[in-house]
Amino acid sequence: MNHKLELLRDHNKELALSLKALCYTINGCCQQVHKELGPWLNEYVYQDALEVLLKEQNITYKREYYFSIPFHGQILSHKHYVDFLCNDNILVECKAIECIGAEQRQQLWNYMRLSKTNIGILCNFAPVYDQCEHYYLDTNTNQMYTF
Repeated sequence: MNHKLELLRDHNKELALSLKALCYTINGCCQQVHKELGPWLNEYVYQDALEVLLKEQNITYKREYYFSIPFHGQILSHKHYVDFLCNDNILVECKAIECIGAEQRQQLWNYMRLSKTNIGILCNFAPVYDQCEHYYLDTNTNQMYTF
C-alpha cells in the first residue's frame, strides 16, 4: 500500500462528496454519542451507545465484524474484527485514547485492506472534542486517501 496519504478531493472531487454524504448519518451518530456522554469513558461505553444510535437511525450494521485473511489459497486461523461494519461497506473503528496516532490509523488501514472494504471511519471519543477521520482505499492503485 502506498503510505503517502492524499486528499481524495484533489483527485476525485465527486467521489469525495459522495463518500461524505454516504458517511453523514454515521458521523452524526458518533458526534451525538460524544456530545451526550462526554469524554474519557471506556471505549466499550461509546461502542454500546453508538450501537443504540445506529439502530435508531435504521443503519444496517454488524458489531464486532469478524473477517479472515486468505493466504496462499488457505484461510489463516486467526480472525480479526473491527468494531462495526455499517451498510456492508463502511468500517468504523472506535477509540477512547488521548489522541489518534499512526498506530490507530495503520490498524484501520490494515482492516480496510485485508477485508477489501474501501471506506473507513476512525472515531476517537476520549478527547474533549471528538476526533473522526475518514479514509478511502482505492483497491486498483492501493492508494489510501482521506476525505
